[in-house]
Amino acid sequence: MDILHMGADELARHIDHTNVRPDATENDIIRLCDEAKEYGFASACVASCWASLASERLRDSGVRTCCVVGFPFGSAALHTKAFEAREAVGAGAEEIDAVINVGYLKSGLLDSVRRELSEVVDASTGAMVKIIIEACYLADEEKVLAARLIRDVGAPYVKTSTGYGPGGATLEDVALIKKEVPGIKIKASGGIRTFENARRFLEAGASRIGTSSGPRIMEGLNRPP
Repeated sequence: MDILHMGADELARHIDHTNVRPDATENDIIRLCDEAKEYGFASACVASCWASLASERLRDSGVRTCCVVGFPFGSAALHTKAFEAREAVGAGAEEIDAVINVGYLKSGLLDSVRRELSEVVDASTGAMVKIIIEACYLADEEKVLAARLIRDVGAPYVKTSTGYGPGGATLEDVALIKKEVPGIKIKASGGIRTFENARRFLEAGASRIGTSSGPRIMEGLNRPP
């Protein structure tokens, strides 16, 4: 992807402008949505409790409402994430970013992981699903396994990180998943705050960038190196 020759509109469509902080206020979410509309980002990504507000604020803008589910730990009881996803979609969410159960994955409880992911996908009918694997906790073989499970249940995206673990997105993880799991798209998220960072991840194969620094990244597009 030739980001250096990319126009502002095209770059913006690769960015999910994000505020999932636990202390985000109503005004913070309104500001996030207004910035997303101003720049033409792919989505504004918020906690599911703000789905209705974000959806209304973004109405007819072309910017999609994205909600995180099972965030940030992914360790809720079975069926809980599916319920949250269904509620968010009902409130207007057009994209769902759900956290995989990392503990189940690392325990080899793959049937449970597969069942839960399938339930989230089914509950999100009409919305695009991205599954967060929190890659900083996983060995390479576990990252590949998770990505394959996600692809096989019909979710089009792997998302690298919540931004709340001990590590965020890495170029190595994007390259690994891109190579080993054909057909899956990648959202790089966690610690990407500058245009140069975003450029590297898009060039490595990411299709989306999750960031709270969307305007800062856009301002770096035409800045001399």
